[in-house]
Amino acid sequence: MNSSKKIKKITKLKRKIVCLTAYSKPIAKILDKYCDIILVGDSVATAFYGMKSTKEINLDTMVNHGVSVSKSINKSMLVFDMPVNTYRNLKEAKFNIKKVLKKTKCDAVKLESNGNNFNIIKSLVKSGINVMGHIGYTPQYKKSFSPQGFKLKDEKRLLDEARKIEKAGAFAIVLECINLKLAKKITQILKIPTIGIGSSSFCNGQILVVDDLIGLSGFYPKFVKRYLDSNKIINKAIRKYKIDVIKKKFPKISNSYN
Repeated sequence: MNSSKKIKKITKLKRKIVCLTAYSKPIAKILDKYCDIILVGDSVATAFYGMKSTKEINLDTMVNHGVSVSKSINKSMLVFDMPVNTYRNLKEAKFNIKKVLKKTKCDAVKLESNGNNFNIIKSLVKSGINVMGHIGYTPQYKKSFSPQGFKLKDEKRLLDEARKIEKAGAFAIVLECINLKLAKKITQILKIPTIGIGSSSFCNGQILVVDDLIGLSGFYPKFVKRYLDSNKIINKAIRKYKIDVIKKKFPKISNSYN
């Protein structure tokens, strides 16, 4: 299914849109069975590399993860999260996105709003590039974490950003850690789908970092629900392996070549 058909399918869904991040082929293979959208997120910086923020990841490293993820995509829409300082102006954005599209074969790119890059989104869409917007808590531009949209001036600003991103031609928009009443209002006003993370069930869809969902990251803010304690499962397996090696229970003859 080509990118346009995937977008059309997602925007016409009668149910909630299911999204998760993926950074590798094995995880993407599982997610592809269940997700409408898989995001190669810049959260790979903190979740995978242990960096202090997403601002530390570079484009080439993310492209490598995008290539890995793309090898498992059969039905999901693949969105690539453009890292910080890769779309500061139109020329830079087009150059870097061209590289991303060529190597990862992704269906769309995601750009965080800095309150001033709507014309870049508009020009990219006009040139045939599918763009997902992102407002609210935008890690690439915020110094520290804080939920958004509680003050009247912030509510007006976020509503304005959402409208401008839709007008620029984005096919969907991520609402990150936005006041639930405002998230509901934005979702009702816009014609394009809203994808929430920490922004209530009023959004048209939801996204989480998969490492948080499976209990691997050790990062569990209020908006995360841990569906699995994979840390516990992995610990149990490694402990058993250690015991088997020490007690000479592994490898067995069946694990050897003779």
